[in-house]
Amino acid sequence: MDQKRVAAVADELKIAAITPYTSIDYPGCFSAVAFIQGCPWRCRYCHNPHMQPREFPPQYLHSSWGELVTLLERRKGLLDAVVFSGGEPTLDPALRDAMQRVKEMGFKIGLHTSGCYPEHVAQVIDLVDWVGLDVKASLTDAEAYRWITGLNKSDPADHVSQTLELIQKTGVSYECRTTAHPAYLPDEKILSLAKELRSRGVETFALQVYRKPKELDLPFANVGHEYPEPETLEALQKLFPRFELRRE
Repeated sequence: MDQKRVAAVADELKIAAITPYTSIDYPGCFSAVAFIQGCPWRCRYCHNPHMQPREFPPQYLHSSWGELVTLLERRKGLLDAVVFSGGEPTLDPALRDAMQRVKEMGFKIGLHTSGCYPEHVAQVIDLVDWVGLDVKASLTDAEAYRWITGLNKSDPADHVSQTLELIQKTGVSYECRTTAHPAYLPDEKILSLAKELRSRGVETFALQVYRKPKELDLPFANVGHEYPEPETLEALQKLFPRFELRRE
């Protein structure tokens, strides 16, 4: 993992796209979302593969820091928070300065992260009010994690485990969320993952059932409401003080 990097200013933040208003990306808050370009993983179900390269693909429009600032100045009093998502936002060395500036404007800070860079999360966590941590599979199943993320050599599950520990030590509000499909997470693996997270003190968990975007040729078909099984959902509701099923 890259532990040494030169900090950058917010103006250099590579913003692939901006969602000006959403009520679902930061629980309990109306927020804007800035999607940051670049991700080291190649997840098999990724909905934003054009955000994986660090450089902007020429065929896609992208946004800028100036556009985000203009939006936030116009929507003061209407928005509560700004969520930095991706891609993987902690990849960008300008993230900390951007978060500081947004916080100075009076907005809460949300962070969506895969947890792939615990050392980078450590550099910004003091500015963050809420984290959505993606957990792809069991944190004790390195093989499954490598398969989902498209990595052959490293242990991505260990990085995510470190990030979860860091988040918990800081006391920041967070949720763990898992994108699920029976091809790689049948019901028994969902329950195993959920029990593992609960044993590690996770109280808020969201199960996001995979949905295939029309414009992408992804290897998994959509599934109906038979997945997960009702017994699985009942068990998840009993496990976590706060559990949410997301199908869209």
